[in-house]
Amino acid sequence: MISFGHVENALNLLQLQNDIDKLKTDFNSSNSDVADGGPIFTEKLSNWTERNEKRIILSQIISMYLKMFENADKTKDYVRNIAEELNTLKDSLSDGSKKMEYLKDLTKLQMTDLKIQRKAVNELFIVLKKLGDTSSSHKRKRSQFQR
Repeated sequence: MISFGHVENALNLLQLQNDIDKLKTDFNSSNSDVADGGPIFTEKLSNWTERNEKRIILSQIISMYLKMFENADKTKDYVRNIAEELNTLKDSLSDGSKKMEYLKDLTKLQMTDLKIQRKAVNELFIVLKKLGDTSSSHKRKRSQFQR
């Protein structure tokens, strides 16, 4: 299993690569249309640099793969193996999933609702202060790094 930068079991990783190769054959992923529009996950993943950010996006990506595997043929050993690895990874990223759910909930807030607006205005200074604390700590880290 891969766990953010280190391989716990190299043989397991080799087995997973073999299983994925078989899955690629099933999906005919060498078809020319696969390249259309570029990658769907890996390109965007490079934009997330902080460990906690990566946990959030990776938890969402793993969930998408698991959704894809819901209707997969689990009678095939390699499909079952990949699905099990994905479930194990999802469990290790559960905090990222919770954060992602929070972000989804934020998008559902009815910002035209007067009560929501009142609450938001009440919290505005605290939010701006936290944002200032976050950006000043990044500036501090950068200036210390430049010395």
